[in-house]
Amino acid sequence: MKAVITVVGRDTVGILAKVASVCADHNANIVDVSQAVLSEMFTMVMVVDISDLNSEFSGLQNALSALGDTIGMKIHVMHEDIFNSMHRI
Repeated sequence: MKAVITVVGRDTVGILAKVASVCADHNANIVDVSQAVLSEMFTMVMVVDISDLNSEFSGLQNALSALGDTIGMKIHVMHEDIFNSMHRI
């Protein structure tokens, strides 16, 4: 199982490291990352393997949302089943 994490906000040092740290704390393995800085706005899309989470999925969601609040960014975590359903024609 996988999840898609999106991060948006003003660029600062260490965003990727902080998000990766929360993922590691929950045993979510980072599979792919794409990031860009556009006019001082940081955007990142990350795919993580959540097959071996050491908490409920909601625990990962809540931890990343709290991190976003702390660093002034919007962090959203979506299970791949929801992501695929939203993009099915």
